[in-house]
Amino acid sequence: MKIMTYGKHIDVTPALKDYAAEKVSKLSKYFQGAPIEAHISFEVEKDRHIVEVTAYIDGLILRGEEETHDMYVSIDGVLEKLERQVRKYKTKIKKKMIERKQELREEYKEERTEKILNNGFEEDDYEPNDDYEPNIVKTKKFAIKPMDAKEAAMQMDLLGHDFFVFSNAKTEEVNVVYKRKDGNYGLIEPAF
Repeated sequence: MKIMTYGKHIDVTPALKDYAAEKVSKLSKYFQGAPIEAHISFEVEKDRHIVEVTAYIDGLILRGEEETHDMYVSIDGVLEKLERQVRKYKTKIKKKMIERKQELREEYKEERTEKILNNGFEEDDYEPNDDYEPNIVKTKKFAIKPMDAKEAAMQMDLLGHDFFVFSNAKTEEVNVVYKRKDGNYGLIEPAF
């Protein structure tokens, strides 16, 4: 298991790092043998101790955040949230991981898979007009993985986001799944 820690307004002590690594490594019991990479972020704002964990597990992304008065309590809380997510979706996650491996072996040659997995968003040469100038405060680049719409919706729920960009495994096009106000999900497909 590969674990990286980051601190914002805090010096991450070896004891804190070890405690967090020990707790996060417990996720491996749910994913036997799967490679796991975890990013743990510690932040202190006044008396708020915030811990955010993002775990990358064989193409699946788990994310949790906890804020308390104590850093160790925040670590315990975020792990509880992640374990709840895994337990809630365990059957679906396991089934999708197995299906994805089989699909990649059968449908995609190594060259095609590498091309899809490394296809991220690139910054364009964009010149806004004088009337409107958006204030873009953050840019994210990420690998778009092939999956179906239901798996993308599950991944979106695991991340706690309102939308999720993915490569549709059937059409090989970029799609967006989003959460509607009525609690259902929507799918955006490109039309050229």
